[in-house]
This record gives sequence, C-alpha cells and structure tokens, in this order.
Amino acid sequence: MKTCDLIIIGGGPAGLAAALGARKQGIKDILIVERDKELGGILNQCIHNGFGLHTFKEELTGPEYAGRYIEQVKDAGIPYVVDSMVLSIQSMSQYKSSLQADQCEYNKEKYSEADQDKYSKKKDTDKIITMVSRTEGIVQIQAKAVILAMGCRERPRGALNIPGYRPAGIYSAGTAQHLVNMEGLMPGKEVVILGSGDIGLIMARRMTLEGAKVKVVAELMPYSGGLKRNIVQCLDDFEIPLKLSHTVIDIEGKHRVEAVTIAEVGPDRKPIPGTEERYTCDTLLLSCGLLPENELSKSAGVELSQVTSGPVVNDSLETSVDGIFACGNVLHVHDLVDFVSEEAKTAGRNAAEYVKNLQSDTDGGEKSSKEDAADITLNPVEGVRYTVPSTINPAHMDEKLTVRFRVGGVYKNCYVSAYFDDERVMHKKRPVVAPGEMEQIKLTKEQLMKYPGLKTITVKIEEA
Repeated sequence: MKTCDLIIIGGGPAGLAAALGARKQGIKDILIVERDKELGGILNQCIHNGFGLHTFKEELTGPEYAGRYIEQVKDAGIPYVVDSMVLSIQSMSQYKSSLQADQCEYNKEKYSEADQDKYSKKKDTDKIITMVSRTEGIVQIQAKAVILAMGCRERPRGALNIPGYRPAGIYSAGTAQHLVNMEGLMPGKEVVILGSGDIGLIMARRMTLEGAKVKVVAELMPYSGGLKRNIVQCLDDFEIPLKLSHTVIDIEGKHRVEAVTIAEVGPDRKPIPGTEERYTCDTLLLSCGLLPENELSKSAGVELSQVTSGPVVNDSLETSVDGIFACGNVLHVHDLVDFVSEEAKTAGRNAAEYVKNLQSDTDGGEKSSKEDAADITLNPVEGVRYTVPSTINPAHMDEKLTVRFRVGGVYKNCYVSAYFDDERVMHKKRPVVAPGEMEQIKLTKEQLMKYPGLKTITVKIEEA
C-alpha cells in the first residue's frame, strides 16, 4: 500500500492553494487527487474576468487565475493525479475491521497472520483513502491527514419541485456555461433564467453577447443571491429585467421547452393567483444555489452543518474527524475565489502542523494537545445564519483569525456586532448587508487571551 503524509481531494483553486500552504510549512509528501482530466476545477470554464483582485492585485479570467496556482504547484514539485476519483476515506480502525471481515467471510487465505499483524501495528490516526484511477484501477493510500476540497455542485431541477414535463432545453447555469465556453455550443436562442446566483447572472450576459435573447431573470427570494456588481454588469447594463419574489410555476413543451410561466410569490413563497406571466422560450437556465459536495465527507463520519451542508470545523479548519480538514466551497459556498484561496492556505498550514505533531509524537517529542484550553463556541443569531469556524481554541489558533458568515436577509443602516459572552466588543456600522455577499469579522489571539474563561462569541446584526 502506498503511503503519504497529506492527501488533498480536489485539484481546483482550494486544493491547489491548500497544497501550497502545506508545502510552505515544510510538508513534502503531498498528493493532490483530481477527478477531472486537468487541474483547475470550475475556473477552467469561467472565462470572464474579475478574479484575483485580492490575491494577485490584478484582474484575471478564471483560467488565468487557476493557471497561476497550477504553475506554482508544478514549480514546487507537488505530485498530483488527474482522472482519479476518491471512493472512500476510512480510519485505520475501520480498515482493520474490513480486513478481518474480508478474511473471515470471503477469503480465508487472502491475508496471512503476518499481514494482519502488520496492519494491527499501524497508527489508528492514519486514514486509508481508496480511489479509482483510469490508468491504475483501484488504488489505496495510507495518509496521516486529509484535506477535503471537492467544491460544490448546482442544485438540479429535481430539488426545486417545478411541475410540468421534462423537455430538452432545461440546463443548470453551469452546464450552459460549459457548453458555451468550452464546447462552443449555444444551448438556445430565447432564454429565461430562474434564480439570481452569480453563475446565472454571468450567463445572462454571456448568452446575450452570443446573440441570444434573455427575456427575464426570476428570483424566488425578495433579494438577489448574487453579487451587486454582477447585477449591474450582467443585467442592468443589458437591460435584462430581474423579477424578485417570482418563480417558475409551469414549463410547456414535451420534446423541447416552448414557454414558461412565472408568478409572484408571497411571504410564504407560494404563487399568488393572478400574477402569472408567460414567456415563450426554448431554454430555461437554473441558477438556484450551490450544494457543497459532501457525500464523501458524510461517509467518512464528518459532522455536517444543517445550514451550510458543509463540515463543521474549528479555527484550524479541522472537521469533527481527527486529521480531516476542509476548505473552499466544500466547506461553505464562497462569493469570491480569492477568499477560497486564502482559506485553503490556512487549511494547508494547519494540516501540515497536524502531520508534524504526529511525527513529533512518533519520534518521542512533545505533542501539543487541544485540551490545554477550552473551546469557545461561535453563536450566530439575529440575522446571521452561520459562522465558519464554529469553535475557536485560543491556545492553538493563529495570531489572526477571519470569521466568515452570511446573513439571512437584506439589512440597511445596521451594525455587525460581536459579543464576548455578554460584553459587546465589536460594533461595525454597515450601510447594507445582503445574503449574496459574504461578511466577516477579524479576531486576534491577543484579543481572546484577555478574556480567560470566555465561552461564547455571539455574532449578530443590530439595527442602527
């Protein structure tokens, strides 16, 4: 069986940045596993600009941004495999149990007593990653730590409960983006878009530039799910109407989409009779949110947040399973790839420190313990839907920590406040906060150490 200090699952911007973060901390035995045929992830099809302003201080396209990180990974000599899919992550104890079951139930001659003894002595903290490769078939790798960087996927029609037939011409916005940007194919000529996520907004502009007529963008919520700049640059600049508090209630056409009907919805998100509007079209694009790709995480026993659908992590971005870290859109959906890269580098550094601590422990050195200080719980309330991380350990956190979160509605002339137990320590005025844009507060180790016995940090939105 192959061995590795650190395996990173996903070769998109998160996985690449995490690998570089770990290498910078001195970890050399790293492997990136990517299921696509090339590194770069979703950025390869995002040919519009707007990337890299925070990271590289210049405006880049998606492929240019990914290319910079790919070049750095190659220059650092970090190994990677493509066209490979991770099937499972097992703890060593789970793997030992599977060996014993296999020996007892299927093939008593397969594993000798020497084999069993060899695996019984392996560290229980290690993980066994099983993957399938187009060239090598089924491969198993023993790793000290794992970073989850699988990204996210689009919410499909089946999750939206739209009635009607299932004709051709219904695409997710990302699928349409791939067809246009990567394959040179036009999904259709007359387009209706459901949902105002950033990919949908960008495709409204892209389809228009390619000669299609985008008739309307309908959004179920009373606010847009995308960045303000994309509403202006992709809709307003092209005079594409955005109808908030509207949804698709009917799709016409058996073989190909012929028309859709949208209607206004009330506070209960149910259609209001008499508000129906019919649009003839041959294409319906769905941009109704992204779902972190966490089936693999769940099977590995990682605790998932009911709000984000991503792993629950501490300040080190370590999940509930020891030695498994998460970053990027698999953790929570980001609005800017620059924030993905920043977060991923942190995950890489912390995973590297975890590996070093294991090695120090094996060598007889003194291993740091998470138990020498109590965890502080982050409590999102009153407009704040969640925070990443969920807990902080002041003894082990970095000198500076960025806590990211999203709000559950549009708030104007408000304050973003943080309370250390019952004491308000932050009260930042904001002209507007909205769900489409990620918010953050910054904490320092020095600041938290001034509050011994601190149990809870409450983050909330307060009226001016």
